Amino acid sequence: MLDTMEFLSDPELLLSTLGAFVLPGLALILFVESGLLFPFLPGDSLIFTAAMLHTQFGFSIWSMLGVGILAAFLGVQVGYWIGAKFGRRLFHADARILKTEYLDSAEKFFDTHGPSSLVLSRFIPIVRTFVPIAAGAAHMNYSRFVVFNMVGALAWLGLMTGAGLLLGQIPFVAGNIDIIAIIIVLVSVLPILVGYLRKRSKQKRAAKLVEAEITE
Repeated sequence: MLDTMEFLSDPELLLSTLGAFVLPGLALILFVESGLLFPFLPGDSLIFTAAMLHTQFGFSIWSMLGVGILAAFLGVQVGYWIGAKFGRRLFHADARILKTEYLDSAEKFFDTHGPSSLVLSRFIPIVRTFVPIAAGAAHMNYSRFVVFNMVGALAWLGLMTGAGLLLGQIPFVAGNIDIIAIIIVLVSVLPILVGYLRKRSKQKRAAKLVEAEITE
């Protein structure tokens, strides 16, 4: 039996395995990643690959966009409801998935970017799963939330689908989907890595200042 990590790292294999249920399967994955507290699904690379290989899988690009946008939109709506209903109570520092640090990062992102975080976070793995919860916990105006949620879903599906269609015409890209999927993931997590390195740098500078004050 193929292990889970092989599926998550190979979007073409995952889509092929879904067979005739490729569109419902794609919708389910986007829905879960967008709002059901499971951030480790390959949303970006999956949309890209599905767009690039839509003819091979037997569905139109418009049906994929419609299904994908609806699933991403509804997933975030559920995330908002979870945040409004339960807030931080589901999160623990030592949890395997629902880590407090993930929600902390999402809350900081939401505080920094406001409603536009619902659009920007779509392109950042993990953060996109927890920003809707942060918005719900903060009781963001629901009408504004719905508008920015829809804009985010349209932007995410539209840009990733467009990239798949355009870059899929390049022979190297079409012949190396697994490599491209890894690159997409790396580019997506780059903001998280930069934020982590900045945090570590600040902590080290603060520790040195404290150490210098003690030695004086």
